Amino acid sequence: MSDDNDLTIRAIEPSDAGEVLTLQRAAFVQEALIYGTPDMPPLTQTLEELEAELTENLGVVALDGTRMVGALRARLDGDLLLVGRIAIAPDRAGEGIGSALLEAVERRGAGKGATEAELFTGSLSEANIRLYQRVGYAETQRVSGDDGTEQVFLRKRLDARRRG
Repeated sequence: MSDDNDLTIRAIEPSDAGEVLTLQRAAFVQEALIYGTPDMPPLTQTLEELEAELTENLGVVALDGTRMVGALRARLDGDLLLVGRIAIAPDRAGEGIGSALLEAVERRGAGKGATEAELFTGSLSEANIRLYQRVGYAETQRVSGDDGTEQVFLRKRLDARRRG
């Protein structure tokens, strides 16, 4: 186990696509088990789709040495930072990597003029919801899905001192 001081967090780049996709698939296997289906966008996304997504992205990655242990994507929609696809290496879950990635991307978004951040997760992803609430996100709505679960949307006001 490593502490946060050993992590390097930097901007995500299109050249990270292969490693991000591998990490994403490893991370979302647990979600597939929770929801009882491997037919989830994080598991079915192609390398080409991910490369295109990373061309204009405010996301970040966490590195422990040369190993990518976390990735998070985000983009601006006006003054709203849309946060998505948080992926943490399964053997590194619970070490604060997700919180560190969220903080870094919120800083980047605020620096580009975002006043709020929004993300969503499935209603069965209780650990994710707890993490988001712990770092200041509040539930804003639930949208029913075809499978009997709900998408839970959460928002956080971004600190104005981080902007500019």
